[in-house]
Amino acid sequence: MPAGSTERELPVLITEPPVSSFRRWLAPATFVFFGLIDILVLGGYTHHGDATFAFSETFAKVTVPDLTLPARTMCFVCGGITLAIAVAAAVVPLGKVLKRIAIAVVVFLFVIALLCWADAGVTTSFNVVNLLSGTFNQSIPIMLGALTGVICSRSGVVNIGIEGQLLLGAFTAAMVATVTGNLWAGLICGAAAGCLVGALLAVFAIGYAVDQIIIGVVLNTLILGLTGYLFNAVMTPYTNTLNNPPTFNAIKIPLLGDIPILGPVFFDSTIFLYLTYIALAAVQVGLFQTRWGLRTRAIGEHPVAADTVGIRVIALRYRNVIAAGVLAGIGGAYLTIGSVGQFGIGMSSGKGYIALAAMIFGRYSPFGAISAALLFGFCTQLEQIMSSLNTPIQSNLLLITPYAVTIIVLAGLVGKVRGPKAEGTPYIKS
Repeated sequence: MPAGSTERELPVLITEPPVSSFRRWLAPATFVFFGLIDILVLGGYTHHGDATFAFSETFAKVTVPDLTLPARTMCFVCGGITLAIAVAAAVVPLGKVLKRIAIAVVVFLFVIALLCWADAGVTTSFNVVNLLSGTFNQSIPIMLGALTGVICSRSGVVNIGIEGQLLLGAFTAAMVATVTGNLWAGLICGAAAGCLVGALLAVFAIGYAVDQIIIGVVLNTLILGLTGYLFNAVMTPYTNTLNNPPTFNAIKIPLLGDIPILGPVFFDSTIFLYLTYIALAAVQVGLFQTRWGLRTRAIGEHPVAADTVGIRVIALRYRNVIAAGVLAGIGGAYLTIGSVGQFGIGMSSGKGYIALAAMIFGRYSPFGAISAALLFGFCTQLEQIMSSLNTPIQSNLLLITPYAVTIIVLAGLVGKVRGPKAEGTPYIKS
């Protein structure tokens, strides 16, 4: 090279791996399937009549007029738009953002067609506010469990024991609140129960380097059996004194709670939903805006490098796993003192495992995990409402809806998700 000349940096071209033909046509084929369901099934078998949607509660200060739609026509319209999106996706390859928007629109249109089919010709209107508020209430334990999983996974520990944390938190909160008559005592003890399970997980998974998946499953099985035994042996004979707790009442925030549609959903709920708001903000800011978050992500990605710069990897993992149990314990307490007011065997019903699925679907981020948890809560609430409308779908099929959505989401919509590199790997200090 001549003297005095400067060396130019050659541009590096980064090319993404080619997309297989199967993946290329998967989205358009799925859209076609949903469009045909909207037209041939929902539209073809819709009862004659209109579907009426209510957007206000009965005693709301500010009301919104009901919306009446021709049910069969709306099913055809939703199906037609979905097929148009399928054609567009087949002709023009969609980028990542446009693909997600297309999926959201197709799912939204399918839900609209489904609701029109279910409410066609029914004398009572379908209350959208109840659907949305119920979605948030159903999602509370899943959201808190998912945040627990985010903290643990970011620390390098796989927490399969969220199911056990929810269940023990529910049992403890119900018993303590019944004995003391104090809801706050029940809530605090439920959170402490979640910490106890987290401590057991930390001791075996971090201290003794036991396989984290196995110890999580063992803890879930142990707690299921323990709470079941105590329920039959202790709670059932003394139901009034040990399993009859009061429940938290809804707290309506002045002015905000009167906002049409949004007010009853976001600002007229129990303390558990407000605690979920606080937990989401704390985890989001803590993980990405504080020194604790930087260190937590470091021990989850490269614990050896973190150790070399002075971060106490094992101690921080202990603290994070145990402290994260507070959120799962509160989620479990909601199942009893925030909802039904009584403990039942296995009442967590797999919500801990769904929380893990929500965490993966949300790509290990707090907001993503919360969004996925709301999706599962929406399916659960929709199943309950459709059961009350006497739709011609068997109740057993409706009950499996949230779990079927979990499988579909993880198998088809998530794609490749990269978790923290050191997740599930015990760290043994040399």
